[in-house]
Amino acid sequence: MRSELEALLVVQDEDEKIREVRSELEALAPRVRELDRELEAENAAAARATQETEAELERRKTLAARLAEHRRMHERNIAQLDQVKRIRDATAAQAQVDMARRILSDEEVELENLDLRLKAIRERVEEHQARHAELLESQKPEREKLMAERKALEKRADELRAARAEMASGISPSLLHRYERIATRARGRAVFALRGLSCGACDTAIPLQRRNAMIAGAIDLCETCGMMLFAAPAKMVEDGETRAEV
Repeated sequence: MRSELEALLVVQDEDEKIREVRSELEALAPRVRELDRELEAENAAAARATQETEAELERRKTLAARLAEHRRMHERNIAQLDQVKRIRDATAAQAQVDMARRILSDEEVELENLDLRLKAIRERVEEHQARHAELLESQKPEREKLMAERKALEKRADELRAARAEMASGISPSLLHRYERIATRARGRAVFALRGLSCGACDTAIPLQRRNAMIAGAIDLCETCGMMLFAAPAKMVEDGETRAEV
């Protein structure tokens, strides 16, 4: 029983180390997300500008088609004006020609302004794309550092899991399952040494009969907090009391 208990305590120590490594890995995520957010901001700005470009191009297509139609109408009006003989008809035809000319002039100005807007938007797209490339390049050292930290931590976690698995092989499945269930619920340590006459986790007094069973080698549960309890042998108290009671 003592060798199984010692193996269980080592497994618990390894689990605590694994949790610490996992916490360090999780701490890397916000740093990576911050780098990603900087890039995403430029990507989003470039995407918005690209959408704006597409909308303006559609407007230009519609305007260009309307302008071409009005030019054809203007040419027909001029041709009709040349064929008019009566002054009254000529006056009406001239009015149509003048109106069409004003419409054409307005639409040509609008098309020029639209082309200027398109040029400015395209320049914004290029600026955001260039800024994205610059950010990506400037982030390389930090990203490489984070990647190296992650790989080192993952390697450490693999080593700890291997050591844990080796020690867990010396524990009965039922005891290991009970420990893992309690540790998962507690999100931390599940095995505690008696502290004097009380539970080492919640300080509840343990009845004498149960304490004696633990001194004889049993692993029991605290009726108050549900943690696993054991009585540390004299050698563990002398050499490793902190491990038994931490």
